This record gives sequence, structure tokens and C-alpha cells, in this order.
Amino acid sequence: MTLSPPLARVWGSIDARFDRFAIGLSGLCVVHCVTTTVLLTVLSSAGALVHPAIHEIGLMLAIAMGVLTLGRGIVSHGYFMPAVVGAFGLGIMAGALSIPHGGFETFWTLMGVSLLALGHDLNRRATY
Repeated sequence: MTLSPPLARVWGSIDARFDRFAIGLSGLCVVHCVTTTVLLTVLSSAGALVHPAIHEIGLMLAIAMGVLTLGRGIVSHGYFMPAVVGAFGLGIMAGALSIPHGGFETFWTLMGVSLLALGHDLNRRATY
């Protein structure tokens, strides 16, 4: 795949550090999901503490990081599998937003986050 020089410079400036950062964000998402589930289970009246916009903003950040880092991986090493795994995880995360809060929403979000982190890890490993 041949890219125009400005686009090649942009993709070239994005390196594996972004994948490590994205994996860290996935870890924070897991902590948020588990903590929120436990908090809401223990304190059922604490529902106002968790604003739904947090999930929507988090998904937007995950999509942006996925496009940047997984797209950079396709350009730099040519493997599509990390991007496919990551995109599948993002899709599961997006679908989980449509499920009411509770056990299944948390389960599917954690599954999506895990697949996204796996995609970033595969991408990071293929870069080296």
C-alpha cells in the first residue's frame, strides 16, 4: 500500500507507544466496569453516580485510539488481523451501550474491551 507523503508522515509518527497507552485505557475501562458493578450492587441507590455519558465518551476515545493505532499497524506491518480483532471488540462495546445497565451490559463491555486490548497487543507485537 502506497501512501501520499503527508499521510505517510502522520502514520509514521504514531508508534507502538500508542498501543501501550490504548491497552492501559482498556485496563482502566475494566476497573471502571467492575468497580461500578460492585458499587451499584452494594449501594443500589447510587445510580446517579454513574452518568451514561461516561460510557459514550469512553467509546469515542476507544474508537479514536483504535483507528489511530490499529490503522498505523496495518500501514507499518501490513497485518490486518490485529485491526479486525480490535474492530470486533469495538463493535461489541458499542452494542453493549444498547443493553440496560446490569450483569449482561458489564459482561459484553468487558468482552469487547478484552478483544480490543488483544488487538492492540497483537498490533504492538507485530510492530517489533
